[in-house]
Amino acid sequence: MKLLILNGPNLNLLGVREPELYGTDTYETLCRKVRDFAAARGVQVDIYQSNHEGDLVDKIQAAYGNTDGIVINAGAYTHTSIALLDALRAVGIPAVEVHITDPDAREPFRRVSYLRAACVATISGRGLDGYTEAMALLIDKKAR
Repeated sequence: MKLLILNGPNLNLLGVREPELYGTDTYETLCRKVRDFAAARGVQVDIYQSNHEGDLVDKIQAAYGNTDGIVINAGAYTHTSIALLDALRAVGIPAVEVHITDPDAREPFRRVSYLRAACVATISGRGLDGYTEAMALLIDKKAR
């Protein structure tokens, strides 16, 4: 099984960006956690982060035909990107939307998710553990 872990704008600044919201763990810590979880389950992972919407669209499209699931934290693009929604719908790969914080407990504009319509689940407010929960959900879905 192969999973694509996609991270959008500013996630490379974990540990620096608003630690009172996102915690003090770094992006490298997140990547290690994802890789360790995958290795323990015999799953391949491709982890990618970009601050550019088109790069994320390209990565989703490139996953077509060789990826079994996508975990996506699109950051601010969650609330603005029809392009990411369309890309997820186009490839038809099961996807789980992840948010480190709970967008529903934050500013009103963060409560809108364009991506949710193309995802099999949303995991919010679980910190970095949301990524491994999303991975487990996709692994279980594939096993059925």
